[in-house]
Amino acid sequence: MYFKKVNQFFFGWFIFSLYCMIKFDSYISIIIFVKFLFIIMAISHLYLKATGQKDSDLDKRIVYWKERFEFIFVFLMAILLVYLFDIRRDRTGLIGPHTKLLLYLFGFVLLITAKWALFFKEAEWFKKIQAIIGDTAE
Repeated sequence: MYFKKVNQFFFGWFIFSLYCMIKFDSYISIIIFVKFLFIIMAISHLYLKATGQKDSDLDKRIVYWKERFEFIFVFLMAILLVYLFDIRRDRTGLIGPHTKLLLYLFGFVLLITAKWALFFKEAEWFKKIQAIIGDTAE
């Protein structure tokens, strides 16, 4: 009787773990799909820009969706980070090759989309360094 309950518990735990992994893999697949859509929009925008159709209605729609896909990607990645690095549970074992790739890409997205001008051009210390080096920003 005791072993039957233990087996049921471990079987139930195994099924629940399998269910969670399927959900996690599906979530990762959604993030990859959103990133793929963003890349398609970015390439389309670059193509239209190169062919001189930068201000067309099509380009405006592409830029609109490119920005939305970028926001959705950042939002989903932020949720993934909160989930993976929750201080109450250690889920770092879930970080596989696809998750590593997404975290790597997320780092580049944050570096590229950061508003560097706010940090460098308005900072007083940066203006002093520029004056010392010889390139006065004023």
